[in-house]
Amino acid sequence: MKTSKKIYLISPRGFCAGVTRAIEIVELAIKKYGPPVYVNHEIVHNKYVINELSDKGAVFLDNINDAPPDRPFIFSAHGVSKDVELHANKKNKIVINATCPLVTKVHVQAMKFFELGYRIILIGHKNHPEVIGTMGQLPSGSIELVETVSDVMKLSINDNDNFAYLTQTTLSLDDTKKIIEALKVRLPKIISSPKEDICYATSNRQKAIKEYAQICDAFIVVGSSNSSNSNRLVEVAKNAGCENSILLENEVNLNVKDYELMTSIGISSGASVPDILVKNVINKFAEFYQVTIEELSLGNENVTFKLPKELRVG
Repeated sequence: MKTSKKIYLISPRGFCAGVTRAIEIVELAIKKYGPPVYVNHEIVHNKYVINELSDKGAVFLDNINDAPPDRPFIFSAHGVSKDVELHANKKNKIVINATCPLVTKVHVQAMKFFELGYRIILIGHKNHPEVIGTMGQLPSGSIELVETVSDVMKLSINDNDNFAYLTQTTLSLDDTKKIIEALKVRLPKIISSPKEDICYATSNRQKAIKEYAQICDAFIVVGSSNSSNSNRLVEVAKNAGCENSILLENEVNLNVKDYELMTSIGISSGASVPDILVKNVINKFAEFYQVTIEELSLGNENVTFKLPKELRVG
């Protein structure tokens, strides 16, 4: 007889509005212009999504120079630097911007701070595409990156400098709060964006997991290893009291025997994860255990973003 497992399915989870928009942009571009269409890096950080779009005719490039000038070129949801944007607009006849509007908001704010003469601090992860794109909005050296409280302590400060800070949109709320507190101790007059830079989807998923992970014996975040927001969700689950928390790409990598002694398992997913991957994980559990599912939600999301004018119908 199968042993019983309680699965807590946590919401909000899965696709955010920016990811939905980015994927739709690629699909509509293929439909309008025919395959192939070329994308700067992965449109979103999920291998399943990338493979599906590749099968439909999308080609994902690490080097913009590899894109032929007569085919559509699409900027990923993470955003790109001004140099990439200018290069694409000079080289390619059709350029489509799939940057998440909430990332664009950070870009716009960076330019405002720069024009007002502020020294800009960006809280984020080095080499993440979003950070590269944000830092690339301004001349080299205009934005200083800090990743930790330790980095804050190493900042060189001149009395005449006015400081402002921005953040990557997919950071840990708790870790970012500590860094901001450290910045305010060192720089009491530092200012920030009028509205929070960390996006609503990142905040909502972290808050939901923080609320419910403590009642779980184990927690699984479905997402890709290169997804910043998915990795942060695992950290949140652990910090909330569920030490046995992992990031799982898909059901193929799930070892159900690891959960033999677990009674309750929490499951959520990152903002670039299609729900089919979550369902596949639950189905694999159901092959080996008697599974009951309880959905736990900490609010609903109804955010949508407009498509670029090139792809709007009507």
